[in-house]
Amino acid sequence: MFSLDQRITAFHKLGEFLSDYLNNQPTNGLDKYAVKLDEIVKSAKNHNGWFTEDNVKHALQSWANSLTNDNLTDWTKAYTPAINNADDKRVGVIMAGNIPLVGFHDFLSVLISGHRFLGKTSSSDAQLLPLLADVLMQLEPQFKNRIEFTKGKLTNFDAIIATGSNNTARYFEYYFGKYPHIIRKNRHSVAVLTGNETPEQLTALGEDIFRYYGLGCRSVSKLYVPKDYDFDLFFGAIFQYSSILDHDKYVNNYDYNKAVYMMNNIPMLENGFLVLKEDEQEASPVSFLFYEYYSDENQLKSRLAEKEEELQCVVATQPIVDFTVEPGKTQSPSLSDYADRVDTLAFLAELN
Repeated sequence: MFSLDQRITAFHKLGEFLSDYLNNQPTNGLDKYAVKLDEIVKSAKNHNGWFTEDNVKHALQSWANSLTNDNLTDWTKAYTPAINNADDKRVGVIMAGNIPLVGFHDFLSVLISGHRFLGKTSSSDAQLLPLLADVLMQLEPQFKNRIEFTKGKLTNFDAIIATGSNNTARYFEYYFGKYPHIIRKNRHSVAVLTGNETPEQLTALGEDIFRYYGLGCRSVSKLYVPKDYDFDLFFGAIFQYSSILDHDKYVNNYDYNKAVYMMNNIPMLENGFLVLKEDEQEASPVSFLFYEYYSDENQLKSRLAEKEEELQCVVATQPIVDFTVEPGKTQSPSLSDYADRVDTLAFLAELN
């Protein structure tokens, strides 16, 4: 019997390993894995130019913070006894690679719920998760026959969790629609400003915009602002993020996109490292942030509610929709902050 308590303990120990690694502490017999992890962290940018050491370590720290005994117990208690007596299904997981370890939550969810994990990593993020899986299996040998990665076609599975774009979602629906499934599409995050935000709140919003270079579904890609909003307040508060220009790929996007807009005489605002453009779309290119004016807060609330299927987070200082997040918090989700807001653990519990 491989109990839920044993699974929680193993992931808690994995969190301790990550904390020890990040704090340059001894890793209790796991030193060879810490050395390998350090190699992967420092070379990640060679495999994916967006995976800087700082961003990879931020992702690791976020999981180190989440994988505590208390957090894991609180998260899973609503799903017992179903996941304590799991029926041991084989769950295929197709992962994205837009930000470091973006597939870890699915990996955790499948295994903590008592099922078997069959994973297909993105070529953009193919090293981190398999290494953490090796650590987990070392910490708890009962996971050894429950974790498998494949580079080929997924076969012999009972359910599917697949994450991709709107285009790949159609492909996933065609091939996997007959199985129990979660299929995720493109999502974006936006921020609603009132003009009354403090400089500290606007600076915190910068973390939501610039962390992972804006490539995550929880990254803010658009601002909703009141008429006559003073963008100088915003630009002043986010100036400390100007070091983002140290990243070549970001600069290339900034220079190219700005040049295209200038050649086409498209109005824009910019501060030397971020371009603002008035646009009704939610998804902005790297180094750009779209904005849209609003005049009635109730109408804006209704519009955001209508766009719920397209949005992951709405950042605001006061609750405006059910999925409102405080400035600076989008990239530090809790265990129950599910991608596409689809309860992964409930889905897995129902497989039993």
